[in-house]
Order: sequence, then structure tokens, then C-alpha cells
Amino acid sequence: MELHKESSHPGAFLSNASRNLSSSSSAFVSASQSPFFSPRSPPPLLIPPQITILPSQITISPSDASPCHAISSDASLAHRRNKKTKKKNSPISLRTRSVITVSSSTNRPRSYDVYLAYHGKKVSLLRFVNWLRAELEAQGISCFACDRARCRSSRSQSHVEKIMNFTTFGVVIITKKSFGNPYTIEELRHFFSRRNLVPIYFDLGPSDCLARDIVERRGMWEKHGGELWVLYGGLEREWREAVEALSRAFDLQLEAGCGNWRDCILEAVSVLAKKLGRRSVVDRINRWREKIEKEEFPYPRNENFVGRKKEISELELILFGDVSGDAEREYFELKTRHKRNIAGTSTNKCESLSENGGKGKEPVVWRESEKEIEMQRSVRGKAASRNARRKRPKAKILYGKGVACVSGESGIGKTELVLEYAYRFAQRYKLVLWVGGQSRYIRQNFLNLRNLLEIDLGCDTYSHEKGNFKCFEEQEEEAIARVRKELASDIPYLVIIDDLESETDWWDRRVITDLIPQLGGETHFIITTRLPRVLGLEPMKLSYLSGVEAMAVMRGETVAKDYPLVETDALRAIEEKLGRLTLGLGIIGAILSELPITPSRLLDTINRMPLRDLPWTDKEEMLTFKRHSTLIQLLDVCLSIFDHADGPRSLAARMVHVSGWFAMSAVPVHLLALAAYKFPKKKHGSKLFKKCSSLFRRSRIKRSESEAASVLVRFGVARISTRPNCIQFHELVKIYARRRGSHRVAQAVVQSICVRASVSHSLDHLWAACFLVFGSGSEHVMVELNPTELTHFVRQVALPLAIRTFITYSRCNAALELLRLCTEALESAGEALVNSRGDKWRLKRRLRYCFRADCSRSDEGFRLIWQEMALLKATVLETRAKLMLRAGRYDAGDDLIRKAIFIRSSICGDRHPDTVSARETLSRLTRLLTNVQIS
Repeated sequence: MELHKESSHPGAFLSNASRNLSSSSSAFVSASQSPFFSPRSPPPLLIPPQITILPSQITISPSDASPCHAISSDASLAHRRNKKTKKKNSPISLRTRSVITVSSSTNRPRSYDVYLAYHGKKVSLLRFVNWLRAELEAQGISCFACDRARCRSSRSQSHVEKIMNFTTFGVVIITKKSFGNPYTIEELRHFFSRRNLVPIYFDLGPSDCLARDIVERRGMWEKHGGELWVLYGGLEREWREAVEALSRAFDLQLEAGCGNWRDCILEAVSVLAKKLGRRSVVDRINRWREKIEKEEFPYPRNENFVGRKKEISELELILFGDVSGDAEREYFELKTRHKRNIAGTSTNKCESLSENGGKGKEPVVWRESEKEIEMQRSVRGKAASRNARRKRPKAKILYGKGVACVSGESGIGKTELVLEYAYRFAQRYKLVLWVGGQSRYIRQNFLNLRNLLEIDLGCDTYSHEKGNFKCFEEQEEEAIARVRKELASDIPYLVIIDDLESETDWWDRRVITDLIPQLGGETHFIITTRLPRVLGLEPMKLSYLSGVEAMAVMRGETVAKDYPLVETDALRAIEEKLGRLTLGLGIIGAILSELPITPSRLLDTINRMPLRDLPWTDKEEMLTFKRHSTLIQLLDVCLSIFDHADGPRSLAARMVHVSGWFAMSAVPVHLLALAAYKFPKKKHGSKLFKKCSSLFRRSRIKRSESEAASVLVRFGVARISTRPNCIQFHELVKIYARRRGSHRVAQAVVQSICVRASVSHSLDHLWAACFLVFGSGSEHVMVELNPTELTHFVRQVALPLAIRTFITYSRCNAALELLRLCTEALESAGEALVNSRGDKWRLKRRLRYCFRADCSRSDEGFRLIWQEMALLKATVLETRAKLMLRAGRYDAGDDLIRKAIFIRSSICGDRHPDTVSARETLSRLTRLLTNVQIS
């Protein structure tokens, strides 16, 4: 959060228009606005400074308002966006000027559930207060927050005092500077006397707030202690009463430190809700806590995480603009950077750090608009213009804007880095949201956040009779806007977009900035990618681990073992052969931990493994594995170990082979095992590890599904997911599996998904199966199904997937495209089935008697298959027509439903319930189409 400038501009008495307003909203107003500006106030108007006296009310211009520091849910955001429009001599933003009226019939201000008092301009304090206020409002608890030390008007001070008198509970944020502030002392005494004080200790504890220690400057009070009442001319007795009041509030000991912000805020909201008698709020918070405990993170924390202290400190610096706690010591390890001021208003105190900021370089200009954030370079003079023409200026890392990009090659440890950061700083955010960045799935993954954010993205029902409908694009935009709105609130979230493949969406080539809200707010974004630049920003380049760190990763659990010099040299040789790739180092450490094998023997085994000549179709994949060819040999070693432990083509090895055809998200173990069982075994196993029969710790028996998954996790080939009974494979492992496999493996995956996959739990894998069956873009069809299998696949996978995608997530175009591909596939399969029956004469004869009861027994199977495919095609056509109706595309829906009626009436008859239902849909479409044509 940005700092707000103090001002000595005189204030005027302000209040709400009526005392009868609902207490469900709050007034938390920017420092540059009226301290009592309510979010439900009238729209902004530009008026000159004046006071107008009316018989029934007094109208006061906000241009004379006090700069009392308070913040509101919508006004605080407007304050941050519109600092550039402020006048030099007026603390009121032009965008937020409004006429606020005060009824002369009463002096009683509006009452609030909570009065939130704080003092200070520290960025972390303002962020905490803003979050607490927003969380209270989100739970329906009205809140008024104010820093009275910044109210320079006696009339505004009087109004705040009246609000304090009519507030149900008083929450006072206690910091080191609070005891030297007369207003905090007064607030403590006031709420304690009314027995409604709720103190929250910020960066200190109740045991630290002893009057004797503060006066004598003991411990932490060496700098901020002393006879603090002298600073403002107060009385020692009143000051001591206020400090001692904290010790008497023993039933409420809420402490907010760097590692428990989230818990503290939720506990504070729960305590206040209980005192207000709102049990439903407490139950809702408890249910939410139980939910995020299981679903917040995609993977458990890596307890053996090694190194990356510098990178984590730099991430904190990029996102927050500063470092705190233990990270302050790591801050000095960062590369030295020169500071450059960000161009803009004089009130903006944020600074940008540039890596190459020297003489002759142009300063980075950060320009913020309502729609986007962009960074440019200002050009000074002709020499700068010539330099700009010769060399295009590069965008630099921006600090304190809430967005960080981490770039590096695949397998270097980007996901591990951001996962560790997320676990360390999770308490500074209400929720950590993980989004897979694959271009085919990024939009679906973004909309999947609805589950954790508790947002309804379903398509609304509109009155088609009155012409009230939205096109498909508008419905999709509305669904995305709901998620963006929640992320743009004053409640901080951490959104991690992992492995971003492209800045554009695969479906419609939209840029990812259409998905995420405006940068620079309370929500932070971390993007991991292999791209050289994202969002026009220079990413943080992730380098390899140091030699000591790489050695620690390879030793793993055997780190306490003191290897002789020969074995240490073997580890260094393995490190060099793997190119210091973190993924390969982790697999080496897992093998050394699971098997009683020395590093030198493992190195010899890797060298003796023949290097496979895998077929490559993607240039980037080919270059990656060409640089790390030893990784292919290492994966072959792992599969050979699995085969030798459980026999030729063990379940664990086959699970690796089929993993490449699933989506990038975690795969249910039972689904993976079913695909592995459908994948045929080899007749002859590998003979390479026959001499290593005593190496594996377990006996040579057929393992169950869970045991096979456990073996993959223990050997570092897969990683466990927080989703129950799910594991996930690294992208490089999946590429390796696809190149070693064939279409038979892909067909086994499709069959397993068709049998066991659930549309509510395996959405990404259902889409992956559809891509294999129907093709995707320029890619050809990987799996060809026979008519029976295709009918089963469309009915069990494609049709439910399209309906859920449309109804639940409002992804209209994707759902309709899938249904169109289903229609074409069924038509092609039907034509192929008919053509395979013989010449045209025989075909006509068969079609003539196709639906007669006395057809020959040899034609029975053909008739049933053809009839089933035709009826399924009619169902798909009817579904498409109903979806077209939701967007007002009545003409297209009319054509589709007529085709469905023709098929059903030909096969089932006109009186069949399905035919009657289709005719009702046709009647509705015809009526709506007629109304549109008439109007």
C-alpha cells in the first residue's frame, strides 16, 4: 500500500445524509478524501469550495474536508489510481469530490459495529488495517477505521468522537508508536471504560506493554520508550491507566506478527462476530478454514528445500517493496542496484531499482492507468534519442508493484522456489491461489478459482421473451470479471501462475492480462515461465544451484553420511553430466536414499545405459533434452529399477509411460493405474539390472496401485499432491514418456478416462482426452476410436464436459466447439460404418429394411450401432440448439433442432418423448425468432 501524505489543510464537519442508513456498510476513507465518505455516497461531482445553508440541511463541500486518515473499500482504490490528478494545495482528489449532506434535525451520527483505531504510516501496518477492515465488511460487519492523529480539524475530531460513542466495539491496533499518541491513549481509556475494548498487538506482545518497561526504556523500548505523556502534554495518571487497561483485557490477546496475519485477522473477525451475536459468521469462517487447509496448496511443503535464500528475499522485495524479519539479513546478499525515482506525482514515494542504472541510462517511467500498467523510458535530449534508436531499451524489474516473474529453463526449480515462498509468506495473504499456465488450460484453471473464492460463475437465466440475453462473449467476460473483481478487492491474495507457456490464450489468442486484474493492488502475482519476458517486464532469471547446494540435494537423506573423496568426485561428475539440473539432482538423491548403492556405482550404471534416440517434433523439447541427454539415461535407469523389482514392465514403470498423455495437473492414482493396466506388457524384461536384485529393499511382488505411486514419489520421478490419492509428474518426465510411447499408450489413457474419470474432479484430464480423440488446432488426431468406443466416449466424456463447461464456468465458445467436433466425429464414423458394408445396392437394401422388425440377424448388430450413433448425434444437436438459445442465436438453434427432430422422428417416431421434447424446443425457438424479426 502506498503512503499517504499528511496535510494541514483545514477540515469541515462532515456526516452522512441520514442516521437511518443501514449499518451493513462502512466508511473507511482515503487520507486525501473526507474521513467520513461512505461507499454508498452519491456519485462524484465537481463543485467549488463553499458551504450552502438550506432550511432542512447543511451542504458542505468536501474540498474543505479534514485530511483525517481513514480508508474505504472503493475510495481507497480510487485514491491509489488517481494520485496524479491531485492539486498541490488541496488534499481532495478531483475524482472523489462529492456533495455530502448532514441533517440539521439531529446530531447523532451513523452507528457502526466496529471502530478500528490505528496510528502510523508504516506500509505493513496500513496493509494489515486495510485487510482487517475489508474482511469485516466482507462478513457483513460495518466498520469505521481512522487515524485520528491525522485529523487537523476540531469539527472532524468531534464527529469521530461521536462515532466512537455510538460504536458497538472498539478495536485498537497497538504498535510501538501508539503510546506516544494522545488519541490512542484516549481511545484505550474510552473503550475500556465502556467494556468493549478489543486490542490487537502489532509486531509486539502483551508482555511487552508494561508501563515500567516503557518509561525506563527497557528491552524493545530503548528507542520508542520514555515518559511518553510529556510528548503531547498529557497526564501521567491517564497514560498509565491506558497502558494498564491492556493488561486487564486478558481474555483478548490478539497478536499480529509477520507469520500470523491471516490467523490473527480471522480470529479477530470471529471474536467480534461472537460478541455481536452473529454465529453464522463464525460458522462460515470455520468451514472456510477447514476447506483451505486441504485445498490451498497443490503440493505439500518440501521439507528438504535447499538454498535459494537470495531469490526468496528478492521475491519479497519485488512484491512488497521491502523485506522484513529474517529476510533483512538476506537482503544484503542481493546484487547492488541503483535507485531511480518513478515518474508521476509528487506524492508517490515508491522507488524502482535498476540493475544497470548508471550514467547515460534513461530512467524507467512507470505509468498507471485505469486499465493497465505499462512501463516506458523517458528520453532526454538528442543523444538519448539516438541511443534509443540504436538499442531498444529493456524493461527492468519493478519493485513494490505486486507482480514478479521468475524465468528459467525447465527443471531448474522454478516451481519449488515459488512453492517455498508461498509457504513462508502464506500468512500475509488471505489465500494462495495456484493456476496452471499451460495455454490450453489457463483460462479453465483461472475460472477454477471459483471454488476457493466461493464465486458463482454459472450462466444466468435471462428473459428471452423480452429480448434480454447476452452473447457468448459477454457471458464469458462476465464470468472472468467476477473473479477479477474479487482479486481486485482490498483483501490480499497471492496468485501463482505456474509454467506460463504463452502470453496468449490457446483458444482465442487473448492476452493473459484479460484474465488478471489491474496490477498494483493488494493482490500479488508470481509468474513462472520459460519465456524471456512477460507482461513487458524483465523477469528474475533463476540460475543453477551452487556446488554446495547441489551436493546437498544429491545426498538427500544421506547428507550425514561422510562419503570418501572418490565418491564425492563421482557426485560432482554426476552433477556435471546432468548440467546441474535440479530435477535430475533430486532423482539422484532419491536413488541414493532408497538403494544401498554408492555414487560411483550409480555413475557407472548411468554411463552403461544406452542413450535412446527419441523422435522429436518440437524444437524446444529437442534442444532441452539435447542439453540434458543424461537425464534420459537417468530416467531409463529408474524404469529399469522398477522393472527388475516387480518384473518386466512393472506397474510403476507403466504408470510413467502413460503419464505423458494426461494433463499437467495431478492425476488420480486409480486413473493412472487403470491406464497402466490397459497398456500391454513386454514379453521380455531388461537384463541390465539382474545383478542388482539385492539392491531394492522390497521383495519382488506385484505392488498395488498405492504402492506403485509411493515408489514413484520416493524415487523423485513424481511428486505427491495435496489432493487425496493423486500424484503429479514433471513436464520433462511427461515429454520423455510421450516420446517413448505410441498411439497405443494414448488409447489406453483415453479408455481409462472414459471408464473412471469424473467431470467434477478430473476436468483437465477430460479435456486432454478430447484433444487426443478430436485433435487440437493444427495437431492431428492421436487416438482413433471405433464406432462403439466413440459413442461411449461422446456420451460419457465429451457431452457432460461440454455441458459443465458451459453451465458452471460460462466457457461458451469452448463448449460449443467441443460439441461441434463431436457432431463431425459422429457423422464421419457413421459414414465410414455405412461405407464398410458393401456396394451402393446393398447399402440401399440395408437402409430400406434398417428399421423393420423382421430384418435378418446378420444386420442386427449393424442396425443397433448405426441407430445408437444417430440418436446420440440428435442429442448433441439438441444440446447445441439449447445453448444457442441462451445467447439469442435463434436462427442457428432452429437449424440444429430441426436436424435433431428429423433423426428422432425417423428412428423413434413422432410420439416418442424425446421427439416431443425436441419439438417443444423448436416451437420456442420459432416464437422467439419471429419476435426478433417483427421487432
